[in-house]
This record gives sequence, structure tokens and C-alpha cells, in this order.
Amino acid sequence: MTTSAPRHTRIAGTGSLLPSRRLSNADLAAQLAERGIETSDEWIVERTGIRARHFVDDGVFASDLAVGAARHAIEAAGCAPSDIDLIICATSTPDMVFPSTACIVQHKLGIAGCPAFDVQAVCSGFVYALTVADAMIKAGTARRALVIGAEVFSRLLDFNDRTTCVLFGDGAGAVVLEASDTPGILATDLHADGRHVPILCVPGHVKNGQILGDPLLKMDGQAVFKLAVGVLEQAARAVLEKAGRTEADIDWLIPHQANIRIMQGTARKLKLPADKVVVTVHEHGNTSAASIPLALDHAVRAGQVRRGDTLMLEGVGGGFTWGAVLLDY
Repeated sequence: MTTSAPRHTRIAGTGSLLPSRRLSNADLAAQLAERGIETSDEWIVERTGIRARHFVDDGVFASDLAVGAARHAIEAAGCAPSDIDLIICATSTPDMVFPSTACIVQHKLGIAGCPAFDVQAVCSGFVYALTVADAMIKAGTARRALVIGAEVFSRLLDFNDRTTCVLFGDGAGAVVLEASDTPGILATDLHADGRHVPILCVPGHVKNGQILGDPLLKMDGQAVFKLAVGVLEQAARAVLEKAGRTEADIDWLIPHQANIRIMQGTARKLKLPADKVVVTVHEHGNTSAASIPLALDHAVRAGQVRRGDTLMLEGVGGGFTWGAVLLDY
């Protein structure tokens, strides 16, 4: 810990982890056909851009994926787990009601003592968690933070509903943030509007040892689409204004990987060419809070994103929540 606030927060390392079980659209279509549900690779790709996703096996939890991603990020940052003094995990699919998945991750990493907690903002969760960690580092309450997005959405899916079950996958992504004299996170912008809860939710809960309501994902796809493109543009422009930058300064747009049409629509509004958008949705599906750090780590390790690049991260999800982060990598 430090008693004086550092000037900047920068990403020191990235990491990710996908379950080994990969399901192509054809694989999933075959499984759905056994239930009498009809779909196809063409139908899914045309509407979403998704070609495959990864699902966990029985006995694998969000914390397991989170730990794998965290270890990769810590290694990339050139530090040790014991150097971490803050853990924030963004997830909508925690291992249990409580304690937090972050505390479970902390234990599995073999460390103790530092603050550890979850952030629940669904698909915007990583942007929310990054913003909180940035504020805590700049306030001087942490020097090196582990920020994770980890999800096992396969356990929330209604496999009798082809409009939703084809969209989501499991995975985790992580970053290590550290206090720095070098500019990193330049501006953040977060929002929520609870009036839109019904358009994307899992309306179940636990009472007296029983699940009440419906514990499976419900989504009004058209309503989500209409809201998403507009609010993502607003958040992107807000962080650009706060940072004194313009669209021309963006080297890479790394959006929440939900639907290729939403991603392309946002890029067009920001006047960004398609080759400046990091896209992993075709291979991962929608991994909710994990999607942005997964895409970021993929782009870093593929050599797309390099030190000095300016990145726009943005997400939108159930709540209805949305937000953006502008940073120099």
C-alpha cells in the first residue's frame, strides 16, 4: 500500500483462459436438434457473427477460469501473486452466493490480506471493475491491482431457446494494473438505467433452499440492440472529450464481444475502419464480463495491440449498464 496518490494507472500485463471444450455452430446445432430445436451455422453467423464458443466441463467454476487468466496476466506483468494488493472480479456467474469469487481467486493464488471483491454489472462488468481499480490506485489505496472478468454463462442458458443459447460462451480475461508515472488510463465513463431490467436478465433467486422464479437467461434481442449502439457511442464520445482526444486518436476499438452488428455499428459511428476493431466474437461468442479482457489479451499476444497504442474499451449489458475506458497501452 502507499499513502500518496500516484499520477497514473497503466496496464502492466494481460492474460486469458478459455475452457478446452470448443463447440462450433455445427456442434451446437446437432445438440439442439436432439431437443427438437432447429438452427444452423448459417443462421447463427448471419445474425451474430458467432462461429464457435467454449463451454466448461462439470466441476469447473468461474474462479478456476479466473485463476488461469490471472496467472497469465501476472506473468506478463513480471510480478508475483504476492505483489498484488487489490483483486476485483467482474462476474455474473459466481462460484456461490457468497463469498465473492474474488476471495476464492485470492485463496487459489496463495495470497491473503489485500482487498478482494466482485463487481456485478453483467457484460459491462470489466469496464466497471477497471474504473474502480483505477480510482483506488489513483487514490493511493493500491499500487498493483488484478482485475478479472470471468464467466460460465453456459450454466444460465435455456437450450430450448435458440435465440439466446447460441450467443454465449465461457471464459476469463485479466489485467494487472499498476501505479505509474507513465500515462495509462486516460478517462472512464459509467452509466446504468434500471428501467431496462426486463430486456436482459436472469429473474431467479434463492429462498429457503429453493430456486424461485426462472434461473435461466431472458433477453429481448431487438430492444438490447437498439439501446446498445446509441449508448456505446455516447460513452465513447464522453471519454474522448474527458481525455481531450478525438476519434482519430483511437488505434484500436475493443468492444464487448456480443454481436458483430453492434460492434460494426459502433465503429461506423466513431468513423473507425473495420480493421481497427478487435474481433473475437466469432471464436468465443458472448462471454459477458470476460469478453473485453479476452479480446484485449488476444490482440496483445497476436501483436495487434502494442505499447503506445490508444485503446477504446466499451461494454453494455444487463442492468441496463454501459461504459467506456480510454487508455494508452
